[in-house]
Amino acid sequence: MEEIKAFNEKRAEIYWWLSSLFASELDEQGLEQYQSPEIRAFISGLGENVQLAKPVEKLVDALNRLQVREDAQLELSADFCELFLKSDKEGALPYASIYLDKSGTLNGKPAEEMNEVLAKHNIQVTKGMNEPADHIAIELDFLGNLIIRSNELEQEAYINQALVEQANFIKQHILSWTPQFHALCQKKDDFGFYSAVSGLLVAFLELDCLYLLDEQS
Repeated sequence: MEEIKAFNEKRAEIYWWLSSLFASELDEQGLEQYQSPEIRAFISGLGENVQLAKPVEKLVDALNRLQVREDAQLELSADFCELFLKSDKEGALPYASIYLDKSGTLNGKPAEEMNEVLAKHNIQVTKGMNEPADHIAIELDFLGNLIIRSNELEQEAYINQALVEQANFIKQHILSWTPQFHALCQKKDDFGFYSAVSGLLVAFLELDCLYLLDEQS
């Protein structure tokens, strides 16, 4: 049980990290941290898993190219804006409603469902996240909190139930649209940093589902 709880802490950390990358642009200090030995070791550690190796390789390649990119922070902020803050025709908007709602507009049924999930679990959105509830950063932030809450459980049966709930949330609310989101990022992100991040996200979600289901077998 303690091993599961320790691994849960790592899972939550990864989801919160990915959430932060989609929540806002990296500032100069944040970008510099990605060239630090600590962050590089963290990313390389993810790549030791065979299912994450290729997505991590693409992310490391993008980080290496950022070191020689002129005005790297400004250009990366522009990439973020073009992809995530403009129209769905120009970019790759990070909202489930764009991909799952028949109308293809913001604040569709997926956003309503996500608001219900947040209310059910009494989890508050991170301050400063003034976005519809189906924004990928909010969904990932919620997932991290859901994982950490499960560590408060003491009985194995309840922990297993919590893992099933996490797998269902991932499949229903995130994996149901993020592969399409990643495909758009690949198409529209010329430099490739956010395309690499979205690819790693999808790969990690798929791997996490396998882990969660395996824990139940």
